[in-house]
Amino acid sequence: MSPKIDYKEINKLVQFMEEKKLSHFELEVEGLKVKVSRNPSILPPSETAIPLQESGEPKAEETALPQETELEKGKNDIYYITSPMVGTFYRASDPSSSPFVEEGDQIKKNQTLCIIEAMKLMNEIESELDGVLEEVYVENGKPVEYGQKLFSIKPLS
Repeated sequence: MSPKIDYKEINKLVQFMEEKKLSHFELEVEGLKVKVSRNPSILPPSETAIPLQESGEPKAEETALPQETELEKGKNDIYYITSPMVGTFYRASDPSSSPFVEEGDQIKKNQTLCIIEAMKLMNEIESELDGVLEEVYVENGKPVEYGQKLFSIKPLS
């Protein structure tokens, strides 16, 4: 029988990494291997822990609180919204719905831009500023990595 994943322990590992400013951590116990990586040289650390139920297990299809995204200033006053976690990128709340945002749309701070599914939790990613959505970098349903560019936004003056 393979060991079970204890989400509380993984959450503790992520918190430990943030406290110690570690970029990579690996642990192998009884055939269970856990690797956690992030690249703080690109972006500052963010809150990436995923809320869990009292039992320590996530509910299937549960929607988590909106995640803190990272803003990275590029050239020509363009800001990049990057993924705060590893997961699957979705542009709409379900396959039959229209995308939350399209290129050229004017967006407001705290407006939902996409959802990233991680460990069967749906995490809403919101805009950190008012502006115009310049570009979407990820295709719907594709995996994303921590720190990967999701959107570029030109702020409103």
